[in-house]
Amino acid sequence: MAEIECGGRSTREVNAEIRRRIAEGDADILVRNTGARHNLAVAVLQPARVRLEGSAGYYCAGLIDGPTIEIAGSAGWGLAESMLSGQVIVHGSAGNGAAASIRGGTVVIHGDAAARLGVSMKGGTVLVAGNCGYMAGFMAQKGTLIVCGDAGEAFADSLYETVCFVGGRIADLGTDAVVQVPTPEEAAMLDATLARYLGNTKIPGRDFKKVVAGRKLWNFDKREWKLWQEAL
Repeated sequence: MAEIECGGRSTREVNAEIRRRIAEGDADILVRNTGARHNLAVAVLQPARVRLEGSAGYYCAGLIDGPTIEIAGSAGWGLAESMLSGQVIVHGSAGNGAAASIRGGTVVIHGDAAARLGVSMKGGTVLVAGNCGYMAGFMAQKGTLIVCGDAGEAFADSLYETVCFVGGRIADLGTDAVVQVPTPEEAAMLDATLARYLGNTKIPGRDFKKVVAGRKLWNFDKREWKLWQEAL
């Protein structure tokens, strides 16, 4: 296992060494003394496992394509933003905008996620073991968003084709979001996903609420202007 020490070095230097080590064939890298600094492990574009020994600041693991980034602590705003593929696993909680605009891969947060989780996601899977804040899933376009705990206000507002699942209470549904019952196949998928990433089933998949778009906002109709005013 390769080890990289953050102490006394700039984030640019640390990220350059991560990419250099991977290019030289190191497939498992431990980054020590992260100090909650911002922009760690961004733009890693090759398969490898990068473990951050401590918390990370803003925009950790953004713009990645292929690696597994594991954070021993918590992460700040913008976790995994715009990732294309790979895995990002946070053993603590995450700040605002986690998994925003991801196109693929899997983001797992073992704690809670703050506001705007998974906004404008375009694919992939986002799994939160705890609760999430307001406006999670806002304008999410594809992929799967799973919250095992409670969801905050305006959940799934202006949703497109992303399918959301909530195991706890939903404080308030966003505009054009509707609740359905998961199909047996979706319940089985939830059970398998929770067992794989959380090590247990947490709650049975059949007990989750499914939230999808009501599709009223998918095409503008001037006769429903009041509905659009609410969304805006």
